[in-house]
Amino acid sequence: MQLNLTGKNVAVFGGANGIGRAIAEGFVAEGACVRIFDRAVHPTITTTQGDVTSYEQVKAFAAGFEAIDHVVYSVGVGSGKFGFPFWNLEPGDWARVLDINLIGAVNAAQAFSAQLIARSSGSILVLVSVAGQIGSQTDPPYSAAKAGLINFMQCAAKDFAPHGIRVNALSPGMVQTGLNEAVWAASQSQLPEAQRRSYAVWAEEKIRKVSPLGRWQTPAEYAAMAVFLASDHAKNITGQTINIDGGQVMHA
Repeated sequence: MQLNLTGKNVAVFGGANGIGRAIAEGFVAEGACVRIFDRAVHPTITTTQGDVTSYEQVKAFAAGFEAIDHVVYSVGVGSGKFGFPFWNLEPGDWARVLDINLIGAVNAAQAFSAQLIARSSGSILVLVSVAGQIGSQTDPPYSAAKAGLINFMQCAAKDFAPHGIRVNALSPGMVQTGLNEAVWAASQSQLPEAQRRSYAVWAEEKIRKVSPLGRWQTPAEYAAMAVFLASDHAKNITGQTINIDGGQVMHA
């Protein structure tokens, strides 16, 4: 399948590690010109280090593009605490999670909106989570932030559609990343030491419990879908939340 992404200009937020890194490298493999915005640095792809919650920094990053074709927001952070029940958390635990997961994506879409509209083409892809669809009690701030991001994606898709720009969400399930390990660490911290399990044991038990297919998803799967959604083959896909989750949302 020819994706025809050679020479396309792509901005990837959160592209230095995890799923975002796989997506950035996937676009590079298709011949796209990729630049990353992240706190960390990718070893081979041009990276601007910054904070997604700073609109000024995000605007400065966007201004560095002479033209933009596709924007990917692959940034996610949890509260770092076990949130079941939700009153285990303090209201102050919510702000940072909402700012990074939701407001950061708004900053990215806003900063690139004028350039995308001027070209009357292109796409925005945001990475959400099954937690934003099923209300995961493990981390309520994270679930709420990703649910808000799904709703913002739908609003943005409607606003951009008359300009020929598509906006979609890609929703991971169980992926072995630093964020997933943080969920494990937070959950184990609530248990007596004798009941605590290793990450490997906890993860395999959870996979069997929540995923009908019973297997991990991988960053490469999201990269493949991301480049497809940026291609002309997806020209009629907008406003959609696409799950790569082993059937987890279906199961819920």
